[in-house]
Amino acid sequence: MLPLSWVAGVVGLIIATAISLYANVLIARLHEFGGKRHIRYRDLAGFIYGRKAYGLTWGLQYVNLFMINTGYIILAGSALKAVYVLFRDDHEMKLPYFIVIAGFVCAMFAICIPHLSALGIWLGFSTVFSLIYIVAAVVLSLRDGTRSPARDYSVPGTSTSKIFTTIGACANLVFSFNTGMLPEIQATIRQPVVDNMMKALYFQFTIGVLPLYLVAFAGYWAYGSETQTYLLNNVHGPVWVKAAANIAAFFQSVVALHIFASPMYEYLDTKFGIQGNALALKNLSFRVLMRGGYLAFNTFVSALLPFLGDFMSLTGAVSTFPLTFILANHMYLMAMKDNLTFVQKSWHWLNVGFFSLLSLAATIAALRLIVVDSKTYHVFADL
Repeated sequence: MLPLSWVAGVVGLIIATAISLYANVLIARLHEFGGKRHIRYRDLAGFIYGRKAYGLTWGLQYVNLFMINTGYIILAGSALKAVYVLFRDDHEMKLPYFIVIAGFVCAMFAICIPHLSALGIWLGFSTVFSLIYIVAAVVLSLRDGTRSPARDYSVPGTSTSKIFTTIGACANLVFSFNTGMLPEIQATIRQPVVDNMMKALYFQFTIGVLPLYLVAFAGYWAYGSETQTYLLNNVHGPVWVKAAANIAAFFQSVVALHIFASPMYEYLDTKFGIQGNALALKNLSFRVLMRGGYLAFNTFVSALLPFLGDFMSLTGAVSTFPLTFILANHMYLMAMKDNLTFVQKSWHWLNVGFFSLLSLAATIAALRLIVVDSKTYHVFADL
């Protein structure tokens, strides 16, 4: 919302929701293409295009998921710091210290939970954590907004900078809605697979996006251009409420990171032939080494670059756009070309061309933003 303000922000969120739903519907319709289920996005790309496309898709997925995981570690560290500041605002502990603590907890959780099916009750806790954060953030924001004077909702900067920040914000919008791992998430869905995937997508992009809208709009309404990246840093209210919301945000980040890191874990487990009892010494040692090492690197990047929003824009431009919009439309063209009318083919080619140009423009805008902000922020910053 910050680089777009009200009109463009609201319209952008709605458009991003609609086109994200459309792109994911295309992927869902190809889930059983060719008479077999494709439970990995890269498997589907490889089936349609060949081995090179398999590797390229996996590379884009890795970049996308790595940035998501890094973002969750920064979020978890920010939540821990917010709890610390509530009780001891002495600046002894900096954000990078809390990011390291968060990374360690995420690594321990990844080692103890061998695969997605083992999450079990943690998915229930995840829902509770999310609700605690959403309710606290919205209620406290609305409370502050009704007591605050008029806010400034203008977008700062020159006309040129506003153009670049707007384009970069488009990349952030699509990054918020897309992961590039729909087949992996729906790998265990029951029959009829495609119909149930459609039901899940329609729910996700209607009822499911309402909490995101609610938090974004309430926070921006309450604080305007002063809204911080981590909304709970803005809110005022009872200490115990803010502490509970921050602790919930921390634990939710740990669980969510594990979900979005699972394709990498599954890849490593499959590549090295990990089988048998998850608690066997060999398997446990493997998880400590591989998952611990992966998250250690994630944590280092998180602490090094806690102003990750600029890099999220770049990731959205070079990874999310190609994966979710360009590739999805082109795969659908290749798979269904004999069953599409001229108008339908033209529509998908138009999408491929439009999102290719948008991806290029967003990449340039994100690189410019990184260069500009590098003059303001420093590595291992205490934000």
